[in-house]
Order: sequence, then structure tokens, then C-alpha cells
Amino acid sequence: MSKLTLLDIAKLKGSRKEVGLIESVADAAPELAQFPARTIKGTSYPTVDRHKLPTTGFRTANTGIAPSKSEFKNRQVQCHIFSGAVNCDKAVADANEDGAASYQAMEAAGVMRSAALTIGTQTYYGKAEDDKGFDGLQALWEAHNDDSGIGHNATGTTADGATSVYAVKFGPEFLQFVYGGGQGLRLPPFKEQSVTDGNGGQYEAYVSNLGAWVGLQCVHPFAVGRIYNLTAQANKGLTDDVVADLLSKFPVGFTPDALLMNRQSRRQLQKSRTVVLQGNGKAGSVGSQSGAAAPIPTESQGVNIITTDSLVNNEKIVS
Repeated sequence: MSKLTLLDIAKLKGSRKEVGLIESVADAAPELAQFPARTIKGTSYPTVDRHKLPTTGFRTANTGIAPSKSEFKNRQVQCHIFSGAVNCDKAVADANEDGAASYQAMEAAGVMRSAALTIGTQTYYGKAEDDKGFDGLQALWEAHNDDSGIGHNATGTTADGATSVYAVKFGPEFLQFVYGGGQGLRLPPFKEQSVTDGNGGQYEAYVSNLGAWVGLQCVHPFAVGRIYNLTAQANKGLTDDVVADLLSKFPVGFTPDALLMNRQSRRQLQKSRTVVLQGNGKAGSVGSQSGAAAPIPTESQGVNIITTDSLVNNEKIVS
């Protein structure tokens, strides 16, 4: 499926600096690099999702069928202001061995990496992480529970290692980032400006401000499924069988595009695929075990895996 990402938007807008910065942080938060994205002129827009189809059926000759229609739920997709201020002490930047521009580039890369990590965490935990930002997948999935929200309980009971895996379908009718004001993330050129420290002291600095209007659209009830209560307890981690249990709850025609998980879940999945061979061992030994670890998983049940550090290991257990 062809899709635009934040990187594609930066390329289309001709923002060469932003292109390089986004490419440099793709490893830190793959959400920005792999989720589809669109821009809108304003900062919000209404949309709907269909949650009931018209009634159809057979009839006998000379009899009718009651007219009906689809039922929709109104959804409002809202973008929120995202910012990051960068101040480089002019004296320090000018004294840099490779020049002020090199120092500014290091600071620009730092603020972009911070932005990627912040937006990545917001993608899952939403207003529970920062109530000034957009709703995350956790809240959006919970909101769809009344409309065929798709979930599977891994039955873990301790907060130790508690996390989730999300199965998502990308696209304009499903899950995508939305950037307001017709642009993605922007970092204007640095300019000289007088700034003050925490005690009111003044100094000259090179200043720029990272900015965007960012939102997350997830309006279709089959756009996201969740495996929850995955923990570090024995037999409560991620396996291919657990993934299959979740995928079996998606209707035909709604196969997810990706499984979003952290490194703990990916390692649990890898260990579940590793075959341990039992042997007699050397003379005088009780026994031995051998077996090469399975390859790092890149898919499960034919669905690609996206690994992220934005999903934590201390989620609350879902009752």
C-alpha cells in the first residue's frame, strides 16, 4: 500500500534540513518514519466511522423490504501544538572546532531526536503521558471497545514487565498522523538573539524553535487491536499463538499492516521460537542442552513487526 510518511511530507515541502533530521532519528522512534501521515490546512477536521450497515435480505414476489441506512459516529481529529526551543550559547558555538554551523547542527539533531521520542511515547499513551497532546492508541482502543474493539488478554497479573502489543492497519480510513497548518515538523534557521538564564542574566545565543501541529487519527474500530497484560511472568509473554489469537478477532478484509511491540515482547517471541535440543552430554555429566537461538523476529503470522522503545514495561494491569 502506497503511503506518505512524515519524511515524505518533508521532501514534498522542499525542507532539505528537516529531511536530513527526520532520517537521522528514524531509529529512535520508528513511528515517525513508518506511520502514514497527511497534512491539513487547519488544525482539526470532522470525520465519521460507519458502525452499522444497512439491512439487506431476500424477499418474496410482490413484497417489499424495510428501507434502512448506515449508522455513523462522528469523530473529531484534533492537532495539538508541539514545540521545542533550542538555544546555543553564541560564544560556545563560535569557539567550536568545526565552526558555529556544526555546533548548531548537533543541537538541531538533538532536539529532533527528543521530538521523535516524545511523539513516539504520546502515540501509545496519549493524554496519560501529556494531557496537552493528542489521544494515544491506548485511549483510542479503549474508546472503540463499545464498537467491536479488538483485544486479547495475555492474562499477566503483575506490573513487572507489563506491556502491550498493538496490531494496526494504516491508511486514511484507519490510522495515520495528521499535521496541521499544511506542514510537518519545522525547524527554522538559527538566528542571533539575546536570551536570559535562570537567574535573569543575559547572553547572546543562536536560537531556533522546533514546531508543528500534531494529531493522531484512528477512527475505524478495526484500525487497532491490542494484546494487553503481557508480563515477565512465565507463560504470560508474547508467542505466535498469542498473536494468532488476536488476529483471529479481526474480520475478513481487515488484516493489520503491522505489529507494534517493544524489545521485551520481541525477545519473548524469539525465545518461544527457539528449539532446545536435549542430549546425553559428555561422560560423567548429567545431561546437556543445546540449540541455536531463533532469528530476531521480523513478522508473526505474516504481519510485519515494528519494534519501538516507546512502549514501556510498567503498564497498569487491565482488569
